[in-house]
Amino acid sequence: MAESTRTLLVVSAHAGDFVWRAGGAIAAATLRGERAVVVCVSYGERGESASQWLQGKSLDEIKAIRREEATAAASALGAEIEFLDAGDYPLLESTETVAKLVDVFRRVQPTVVLTHPLADPYNGDHPAAARMALEARVLAQAIGVANSDGTFPTTDEIIGAPPVFFFEPHQPEQSDFKPNVLLDITAAFPMKQKAMECLPAQKHMWEYYTSLAVRRGVQLKRNAGPNLGLPVDTMGEAYVRYYPAVTDILE
Repeated sequence: MAESTRTLLVVSAHAGDFVWRAGGAIAAATLRGERAVVVCVSYGERGESASQWLQGKSLDEIKAIRREEATAAASALGAEIEFLDAGDYPLLESTETVAKLVDVFRRVQPTVVLTHPLADPYNGDHPAAARMALEARVLAQAIGVANSDGTFPTTDEIIGAPPVFFFEPHQPEQSDFKPNVLLDITAAFPMKQKAMECLPAQKHMWEYYTSLAVRRGVQLKRNAGPNLGLPVDTMGEAYVRYYPAVTDILE
């Protein structure tokens, strides 16, 4: 990977989470010419595919539908996507899945990582994915930790310490989510909208996340200062930065 190439890595518990919560950030990155890679730890085949179960589809059929929808959504955002198929409801934390994520971190060499916050009383799969992503990030930095195939990494394969941002959960107040980063996704929002429309089984989410982007856009303008020239219809996404920012200028 060229030194000038920035890469966004998104670790998503289920096949649709990355669209609702981070689609704007992904699209904004690819619009800048950056690479974006989405990893779906599960398909969300059991807990987030009710309409397919009600239609009498089999587990394998549902997985295939979820994979197709998520792949189309990632394409709409300009992102790459891969699936670990670790199961959901519950998504169980395992050394095997962490090892696969370590491989992803080393292969992708992310500049920035996005994942779920560590608290979500409505869906334990989300914090489980986040905990595994954070563990993998640390292990991927250690040259003494083997890859999943048993080989040891080269110095080019180990990673640095990319910043981690938690994206907004569906019930932010109940998850004690207090954003400290508001991202302007105005230019990227049409791509996020197309990605959302790739998930027809969760059509009820389209309006909710459009409205949320409007509300976060209002908050973004309120906190941005008077001279940024933000458009009236600013759209936003909210994040929490997990590790401290390193800077030589406060602004």
